[in-house]
Amino acid sequence: MPIITTNDLKNGMTLEIDDNLYQVVEFQHVKPGKGHAFVRTTLKNSRTGAVVDRTFRAGEKVERAFIDKRSMQFLYRDGTDYVFMDTDTYDQMPVSPATLGDAADYLVEQSTALLLMYGDDVIGVDLPASVELTIAETEPGLQGDRVSGARKPATLETGLVVSVPLFIEQGERVKVDTRSGEYLSRV
Repeated sequence: MPIITTNDLKNGMTLEIDDNLYQVVEFQHVKPGKGHAFVRTTLKNSRTGAVVDRTFRAGEKVERAFIDKRSMQFLYRDGTDYVFMDTDTYDQMPVSPATLGDAADYLVEQSTALLLMYGDDVIGVDLPASVELTIAETEPGLQGDRVSGARKPATLETGLVVSVPLFIEQGERVKVDTRSGEYLSRV
């Protein structure tokens, strides 16, 4: 694992600190009038999602962790685990729902996602900005009930419930934002 100094930090870089993986969300190099320079950082734990603020001395050495992004296809659910297949080697790998987090709400069979790997461990998933999903259940829209901006709940094929316009019917495909979980448009 390469050792870098805190002067080389960049946003998005992953560090190994105290046997945990942290992603640099923000950093600021500070040179006060008196005393030594320091680097103030905001770090996000890659496994738990917890955000911490940490201050380093300028030039302090930290270990950089390299995260491998592998394109994997979601095949099926095996009990509670999600089974993915590496599209290059065809190796199958079970991944727990806790590792996937909110990304599990947007995965349908045969869809592709980028799994973030550290060694042989999956530490997260990188989804596209939006996905297309089918409405599994929603109340029917009534004729003439077209109030501008009115919404109703709809359950998607993955079990996620989103708020959609009144004209959306069961069985239609919709585009959903994976970052906020909001309805974007009809497909």
